[in-house]
Amino acid sequence: MRIGLLTEGGYPHVSGDAGLWCDRLVRGLAQHEFDLYALSRSREQEEAGRVPLPPQVGRVRTAPLWTAEDDGVAHGRRARRRFTECYAELVAVVCAGSDALFDAASPTGSSHLADRFGSALYALAELARDEGGLVGALRSDTAVRTLERACRAAGALRTAREARVPDLLTVAAHLERALRPLSLDWYGDDGLGAADLCHAAAGGPAALPGLLARHFGDVPLLVTEYGVPLRSHYLALGPDTAAPAVRALLAAFHGRLAAEVYGRAAILTPGNAHARRWQERCGADRARIRTVHPGMEASRFAEVGESPDRADPGTLVWVGRVEPAKDLVSLLHAFAEVRKEEPKARLRIVGAPAGREGEAYLGHCRVLAAQLFPDEAEGVHAVGDNPVSFEEIGGPEAPTLPDAYAAGAVVVLSSVVEGFPITLAEAMFCGRATVSTDVGAVVEVIGGTGLVVPPRNPRALAEACVALLRDPERRERLGAAARARALELFTVEQNIAAFHGIYLEIVSHCPVRRVVLDAAGEPLPFATPPEAHVPGRWTGPSPMAHATARAVPGWAAGAPVRATRLASAEGAR
Repeated sequence: MRIGLLTEGGYPHVSGDAGLWCDRLVRGLAQHEFDLYALSRSREQEEAGRVPLPPQVGRVRTAPLWTAEDDGVAHGRRARRRFTECYAELVAVVCAGSDALFDAASPTGSSHLADRFGSALYALAELARDEGGLVGALRSDTAVRTLERACRAAGALRTAREARVPDLLTVAAHLERALRPLSLDWYGDDGLGAADLCHAAAGGPAALPGLLARHFGDVPLLVTEYGVPLRSHYLALGPDTAAPAVRALLAAFHGRLAAEVYGRAAILTPGNAHARRWQERCGADRARIRTVHPGMEASRFAEVGESPDRADPGTLVWVGRVEPAKDLVSLLHAFAEVRKEEPKARLRIVGAPAGREGEAYLGHCRVLAAQLFPDEAEGVHAVGDNPVSFEEIGGPEAPTLPDAYAAGAVVVLSSVVEGFPITLAEAMFCGRATVSTDVGAVVEVIGGTGLVVPPRNPRALAEACVALLRDPERRERLGAAARARALELFTVEQNIAAFHGIYLEIVSHCPVRRVVLDAAGEPLPFATPPEAHVPGRWTGPSPMAHATARAVPGWAAGAPVRATRLASAEGAR
């Protein structure tokens, strides 16, 4: 079958989110044909290049969400009036407020507002298709004045009524970027309209092209969320980053968009129960949710996992990106308590800082470690050292990631915020006993194969670490159970098999939208038969191939690019 894979800020660009997962999915399902439709977040991301793609990728279409270029479309009087009516309806629903998390659970009024939001969204998409784009209209003074009228209308949010001109300009600019996929030329019979299935690698704007393909061409939509985009938007719009009116309006917009995506998707595949709960609170039908854990390469950890005796019995290891959410401060205070009980214990912190904030946080942790643990020496003729070390992967002490996990008897996770704990799953592949804070999907991942304590509780963290350091047999049992669980649930093979079954499940329940014949004149159920994938075309030219193509927006990328030429031009990375 033909899959339209939708990404935002990731695959096939070298840098970005979910790139490794998407690449493994595409390569693992070589019996299907993939077309990539990617939204990029910055010029730097596009200039960094793209990864080489396998031959089952038919073409790549990209479009930026960051460019300041207009689409050059001039609207007539009738189109301007039509835009004003549709946009006014959309922002009226946004200004009506009510957090979508609770709106979806409310039996009164929520469905009406959701219908109005969806109708306005698709009406704008139809206008963009008819006129060739809406970027200029969404940036116009008309859009800002329409938003202002909605904010001042009766029944609008109190914080929306207090919006000032800078707030309105900020919200209008954000809506223009989020709604930019409406102006793309991806939805015809030569694009997503020819796909058997759209697979969005994230919710929010990344799934918006899938919503439009469903609206225009009745193409089923699959949405995968290994994080929670709606939650990320809520956290990003903190009091220090935006005015109250901006936070309220953008939270309402993204809540409405998430509810629309969850309501229209044929199947949702969250990566863990934490993401699943968010989807359900936004109105997603439980019958259409399938939890699919991220797939990880187990073979790279096999040597360490099968040789648990390599570990230093008195060493604790922390691995990850250094940032405030990882709460290394609590870990250092907990280790101070551990040293009181186990004077020879050591702590290895392995990881690189995440951006400038991470660098500042790492510096703070180094200072704290020096204060809590002055350099110590065993005797008068020995050189003192600190029991806490800060390292990075690739250094002499931890040349590879498996080596970092192999260095300690217990792996510690001290986060206060976590989605799917990748480092915890990697430690399980390595057969290591773990001590973790109860955040995100931690309990779901370890499933009883490790110790869990409350976050921001150094004393509890220390007690759990001491308990495992003093009991090698218990460590060995927990490590073996953890490795068995990881091999059962978190491998690449498990992930690919799950999506292969979901693809077939979705397509088998969808009506036939077009008839494609093979060489013998027999109808084929898919654009490309899933039973076999051979070079060359099995069918003649599609009757839809001669459909009139609309103009490509000036701010979007050029013609579709074949994956083979793309890989050879840019080289392996």
